[in-house]
Amino acid sequence: MITEAKQNKQSMYDTVLNQFNKTADLIDLNPNIRRILALTNNEIIVHFPVKMDNGEVEIFTGYRVQHNNALGPYKGGLRYHPTVDVDAAKALAMWMTWKTSLAGLPYGGAKGGIQLDPRNYSLSELERITRRFTYALGENIGPEHDIPAPDVNTNAQTMAWIADTYMSTKSTSERSQNQHVVTGKPVGSGGLEGRDRATGFGVYLTIKMLYESRGENLEGKTFIVQGFGNVGYWASKFLTEDGATLLAVQDAHATLINEKGISVEDLFEHSSPRKGSIKGFTGAVEMEPEEFFGLECDLLIPAALGNQITAENAYKIKAAVVAEGANGPTDAEGEQILLQQGVTIIPDILCNSGGVIGSYFEWLQNRNGELWELDEVMQKLEKKIKQVFKNVSNEVAERKTDWRTAAYIIAISRIETSYTQRGIFP
Repeated sequence: MITEAKQNKQSMYDTVLNQFNKTADLIDLNPNIRRILALTNNEIIVHFPVKMDNGEVEIFTGYRVQHNNALGPYKGGLRYHPTVDVDAAKALAMWMTWKTSLAGLPYGGAKGGIQLDPRNYSLSELERITRRFTYALGENIGPEHDIPAPDVNTNAQTMAWIADTYMSTKSTSERSQNQHVVTGKPVGSGGLEGRDRATGFGVYLTIKMLYESRGENLEGKTFIVQGFGNVGYWASKFLTEDGATLLAVQDAHATLINEKGISVEDLFEHSSPRKGSIKGFTGAVEMEPEEFFGLECDLLIPAALGNQITAENAYKIKAAVVAEGANGPTDAEGEQILLQQGVTIIPDILCNSGGVIGSYFEWLQNRNGELWELDEVMQKLEKKIKQVFKNVSNEVAERKTDWRTAAYIIAISRIETSYTQRGIFP
């Protein structure tokens, strides 16, 4: 069963710092720049009251951590989850800095959210919570400063509420200039065609390209997915369309298996009205959650929360490839075990970068007053992801190292170059 990251011995922040320090040592990162990148620029915590449907007032705590903006405005999602705290946001913000840098985007990294379980609130309560959170953040976000996006338990509707609230704080003449304060909006509210599938498409495409680099294809490959939200669904859909078979799915409520294959569309139709829960799906049977990672398969896609693959379960994994659809799903000890077992890990900052690349396209579309059609978006997305994959693949071959280390070298080196060229104020 998917467990909260804070229940694990090593926090996500420990994991990301471990990864950063390993790379900094490897590339002999300038010590001054190392000091800057090891810390966040800003950590914003807001407490705000919201009136519930029953008339009572509840106090919520929201976070926005801005790690680094050397390459451009802060960029990163907002999640609504009980595990949201400042340490989790710091880790996720740092990962976003590496992810945007690796993708060659003019962005830095940020992350945040609200510590709550959205299943406990009505739609009207979630709207009021979101709008009040946006108001509390104030000028800490902005279309040229910090641009939020959807993440765990947030979606296009959430982004529409944020955009409307933020624009409402501006003068009439300024409102149209602030539509791109968030990305991941509904298409009718300035969103991008295809943004909903961008992250899952990126997961699928990096997997496909990895197999192709080995002279293989997806036909006949078997895979299991942890998490069946937006990322898990779209990745599964694209993979099965290319001939792969989904054997098992796990979320916070159930672990399902069907050795003959699970219908992705049937499971999606079952889970959508249930706020994403796969429990009760008749096209598969439930199995013991602790046996999930040990299933015989070609490919494992962790697409839920962070720190799911640890020293406690990594040795069970039989998949030859782990594609990180989630942010930080593998801690340092778990990764070491997988690498010793010869498992190829497609790291999160490469594997799930389709989402932020799609967000960049939406941001450009809004800034330039353009409208891009789905085919154009998907072509641009595929071209960009293929180039990033090629860059990492070349680094893997040249350095004879693992994929995460190669990706980190590219990402951090790009930021180091920026600081070296610009200098440090004053």
